[in-house]
Amino acid sequence: MTTPKTNKQDVDKVTGVETTGHEWDGIKELNNPLPRWWLNVFYACIVGSVIYWVLMPAWPGLPGIGGYTKGTLGFSDRANVSKDIAQLQAERAPLAAKLSGADLNTVEQDPELMQYAFAAGEAAFKDNCATCHGAGGQGVKGYPSLADDVWLWGGTLTDIRHTLEVGIRADHDETRYSQMPAFGRDGILSAQEISDVTDYVLNFSGNSDAGAEALSRGQEIYAVNCVSCHGDAGLGDRTQGAPNLADAEWVYGGSKAEVMTSISRGPFGVMPAWAGRLDSSTLDALAVYVHSRGGGE
Repeated sequence: MTTPKTNKQDVDKVTGVETTGHEWDGIKELNNPLPRWWLNVFYACIVGSVIYWVLMPAWPGLPGIGGYTKGTLGFSDRANVSKDIAQLQAERAPLAAKLSGADLNTVEQDPELMQYAFAAGEAAFKDNCATCHGAGGQGVKGYPSLADDVWLWGGTLTDIRHTLEVGIRADHDETRYSQMPAFGRDGILSAQEISDVTDYVLNFSGNSDAGAEALSRGQEIYAVNCVSCHGDAGLGDRTQGAPNLADAEWVYGGSKAEVMTSISRGPFGVMPAWAGRLDSSTLDALAVYVHSRGGGE
């Protein structure tokens, strides 16, 4: 004799909700279906995704396909960005043309031109220069400050513009170039001679506590090896990028140990030539911005 089937559902005694009939280790699964509104939204999202897939770029290129799906609307973020950039350049063209070749006095007396140059130059500086010189151009050890009045190659607007264009010890045919010998590494001077000439160099700015005998030895070494670039008084020579040694401003540090290291190894910093990487109007604006940091002449 068989037991007749029944349609009666099992009901959880605690919640009063029907179960699905699934049970594991005494735990029963309640039959709580998703709300109708949630299911409708879910189905609408599926339909919307299919429509988007057809209309817009969606699937990336897979092997054998040859490229991503373009979409029937032909939408392209790249094309839109290029269009916006072209429009912006067209709007800025009159100011860019006005800035080209303008002297500092002309720029400073034209508020609109100054505002354009500062904004465009600041953007270019953050993208290309801040990594080495700092966000405000304050510099760090090994990278010169652009916010003071110390310049190796000149701090006028024209000088700065030219340095940006050709770089320093860069790959440009007209790059600014200077090189201090590595007096220690190449065996030109002994360790004691480097120590003596360091004392003499630091004495230019009053930062040496060496005695008269050491300073006398250092002066002799300086006269033979350093005068031709840095001058008798250590004031440097901008025509060849030789730094001033009497202003107590040091790119690689001004302690005796740090100056000895510089004399021993011969610093050889490089700044890229931005010609060809940045267009002419951007270089003009960047020169104005650097000049305005507080150190321009």
